[in-house]
Amino acid sequence: MAMTPAGRGRETLSEINVTPFVDVMLVLLVIFMMTAPMMQRGVDVTLPGAEISTEPREQTLLVTVDQDGEIWLGDKPVHEELLAVRIEEARRATGFQFVYLRADASIPYGRVMYVMDQCRKGGVKQVGLVVQPITAPGRGG
Repeated sequence: MAMTPAGRGRETLSEINVTPFVDVMLVLLVIFMMTAPMMQRGVDVTLPGAEISTEPREQTLLVTVDQDGEIWLGDKPVHEELLAVRIEEARRATGFQFVYLRADASIPYGRVMYVMDQCRKGGVKQVGLVVQPITAPGRGG
């Protein structure tokens, strides 16, 4: 009767099964693909119409005045008295000198001008107004 040394005769498994890992990663990928657009939705406003539309650049400061008159910097609400300070902080952090202003069509002109003034007080050099395109001349949205 011959004795075999310990460990001989058995083969060790030296490969890792990555199939469960790939399955989990694909599920996570699908989840993130479905939830990412919802996270970047922003504030809903009905923009006024113009024949030439303006679309905000990807990398810029965006100020929004919604239908209730509330002011948003990006996706965060801002009190109107702190708007100039918050814009200056954001401008210094990002280096942007340009702000796009989205205001609901139902907002009075004076409110829009107040927000533009606060943007200028925050050190912004230019303020662009975001509008939606219209198809027929002379008809607003």
